[in-house]
This record gives sequence, structure tokens and C-alpha cells, in this order.
Amino acid sequence: MGKSYSFFLAGVGGQGTILASNVLAEAALAAGFDVKKSEVHGMAQRGGSVNTHVRWDAKRVNSPLIGRGEADILLAFEEAEALRYAEYLKPGGAAVVNQHIIEPITVTSGGARYPTEAELQAVYGALTARLHIVPGTAIAADLGAARAANVVLIGALSTFLDVPAETWLEVIEARVPPKYRELNRQAFLRGRQAVNGPES
Repeated sequence: MGKSYSFFLAGVGGQGTILASNVLAEAALAAGFDVKKSEVHGMAQRGGSVNTHVRWDAKRVNSPLIGRGEADILLAFEEAEALRYAEYLKPGGAAVVNQHIIEPITVTSGGARYPTEAELQAVYGALTARLHIVPGTAIAADLGAARAANVVLIGALSTFLDVPAETWLEVIEARVPPKYRELNRQAFLRGRQAVNGPES
């Protein structure tokens, strides 16, 4: 990727998708990019689909909106959300998917069904050669706070960008209370390691 980047973030309400998009935008500004973002919320604050479009450019971003086939990186906080928005990823783009399932009310009430593992794998297989399925929620839970999965996933995403790890960490630490800074630091680093290995 060059000096312009388009990110499509997709998750479920309550997963920290919006916070992650804010970190992504602030890291861009810290790295000297122009940035714009747009948010789309589902019907429910928790449990509804939430997606965010974020664009960086070394010159100027005219609009944050990302069309189908335009995203350089798809960051999915839940597996069915990756399936739902896979068409937004451009050919040759990168996808980071949280290995985590949240069944919506329509599924738990019997009104719909969750995609089968075979259906998910079929989409993953066709999605991109640069697919990373990251156990973000499990990693965060291992650190003592499953809600930090969004920071794990930001760590994974950061490996695709020429922005120093310390820049990301400064942005993250500025957004969390002091007592949670070390937890979030570890979550970010574990996310990087999930993609690049233990030396990352």
C-alpha cells in the first residue's frame, strides 16, 4: 500500500468498534496523515451491527465513505460481520478477523440462523491471501479483560502500516485511565505478535 489507506471496521455494538476507529484516526494524525471517518450504527446500541469507514491520505481526504471493493484493510470484530462486509475489501487487500462469535437476537430467538463454519470458511477462502484470523477476544481474556479485544485487533492491524508501535501506544494510552494502560499496552503488543510472531 502507498500513502493512502482505506479501512473498513465492522463489529457488533458493545465491542469497541468506535473506540478502535478513533484510535486509528488519531494514529493517522500523529503520523502526519489527513484523516476522515464515518460511523454507521445498527438499531441497537448493543447487539446491532456497527461499521466505521476510516480513510488516511498523505495529502487530502475528500470523503470518508468507502464503496464495495475499495477497502485496503477489513477489520472485523466478529466472524459473521466479516462475512457480511467481505465485499468491501479490494482485491489484494488485507483482512484481520476476530475469532469470535456473537449470535444476534434474530438468531437466538429462532428467526434466523448463524452462518455455518463451512460458510465462514468458504468466504475466508475467497476473501484474500492476506487473511489473519486472530483470537482477539481470547487473548484479551487471557490478559484479564475480554473487552480489550479491540486493542488486540488494532495491534494486529498496525502490522500492515508504516507507523511505529510507540505512536500507536501513545494514542491508546492517552485514551485509557492510568490503571488500564499496561493492560492495553500488552493487548496491543499481543495483537502484533498474533500476526508477526513473538519478535514483533
